[in-house]
Amino acid sequence: MFTNRPAISGRPGAPTAAEQVTAGVDGAGGLPQEIYQIRDLVQRKLLNETQGDISNISQAQMRQMIETFFNQVLEEERLIYTRNTRTRLLEWIISDILGYGPIEPLLQDPTITEVMCNGPHKIYIERNGLIEKTNVVFENDAHLMRIIHRIVSPLGRRVDESQPLVDARLPSGYRVNATIPPLSLSGPLLTIRKFAATPYTAQDLIANGTMTQGLVNFVRACSEARINMIISGGTGSGKTTLLNVVSQFIPNRERIITIEDTAELQLKQEHILRLEYKPPNVEGKGEITIRQLVINALRMRPDRIIVGEARGAEALDMLQAMNTGHDGSLTTIHSNSPRDTLRRIETMVLMAGMELPLKAIREQVASAIDLVIHMERMRDGTRKVVHVTEVQGMEGDSIVMQDLFEFEQTGIQNGRVVGRLKATGLRPKFADKFAINNIELPANTFEAGSAI
Repeated sequence: MFTNRPAISGRPGAPTAAEQVTAGVDGAGGLPQEIYQIRDLVQRKLLNETQGDISNISQAQMRQMIETFFNQVLEEERLIYTRNTRTRLLEWIISDILGYGPIEPLLQDPTITEVMCNGPHKIYIERNGLIEKTNVVFENDAHLMRIIHRIVSPLGRRVDESQPLVDARLPSGYRVNATIPPLSLSGPLLTIRKFAATPYTAQDLIANGTMTQGLVNFVRACSEARINMIISGGTGSGKTTLLNVVSQFIPNRERIITIEDTAELQLKQEHILRLEYKPPNVEGKGEITIRQLVINALRMRPDRIIVGEARGAEALDMLQAMNTGHDGSLTTIHSNSPRDTLRRIETMVLMAGMELPLKAIREQVASAIDLVIHMERMRDGTRKVVHVTEVQGMEGDSIVMQDLFEFEQTGIQNGRVVGRLKATGLRPKFADKFAINNIELPANTFEAGSAI
């Protein structure tokens, strides 16, 4: 049965079967072909036993059946492994048949925040903000495709040549994107972004250098004073994490509606309603867009609206919400700078199909948005707030913006970016809202050059 039995059965100087199996299941190299053949035999026995219908079989029963068939295969093929190797191999096969296969250990590792499969043989992870290649591999394209189908099928989604792209949320909250040929020229691609089971707090962001205590105090004051804020930055800069932290400062008595493409926010307030984008079905019908959800949210008597990410025509409705009594609303936007953030909003408003002159759009933007908090992922993988910028209004045909705080890098120590977030000396025009709401900040908060 096993075509490569001699390859793992003890050539002089070659790794033993146990060593190869252990290395493979630990992600230190590809598994020998014999192991895939064992898995295939176990799977065949399982299919024969269940006739392909496992709807009424529990996970515990499935595990027991796999273990029984695994022991049968080893006995029938006269394969002998140590107890430790047998145990690890069995767990690998169970994971491959019931779980996420080779990437299961990566998803269980709390230090890993993203898993990226660039085809079956190039698996990358993100850890501590840095990307690194792993030794984990799938057997081939078909193996990776099988895992992709296992991920998306329970979500009521499908991925095939007619629908080669899927973006969805797992029950765990993880965000998954799968792209396959013909869109992908590199074979099946799978990206899974993990989120902490316990949401980050402001103290967590202070500890990892994303924010300072002074900035936390300022942002908390802005939230309590119902300042409209945009959190901007590039991909992977930490926008959603910061949005989640800022949202925690909203008073518990307020009615909050969150609207997301894929649910990621983890707010703990009592009066919160969560809405999520609905993709079209397999016939291309039934889509509910972010814009439709924003319009609907305005009819639900919200105190604040939080849009996980504005990327299209919904920006117009978000601006109107901010301008019509829903102060303190929040969203994130992909951009390269605070100024670029406003340009992107202008472009998104034009996508709404309204024939508005550019000056009118800018007046809407300047009237609605008070503050832009811009983030960057630094060279060392850390995320930092690098600009806190006030939108001060219009001057002629242009929007006036001024940095209140900016990050000044002072060097690199032990491979880590070091610096300080310092005040520019400008006091925000909305500072009077702090006094109205009886909110106090340290006297030197806006003092030029002082570290906040």
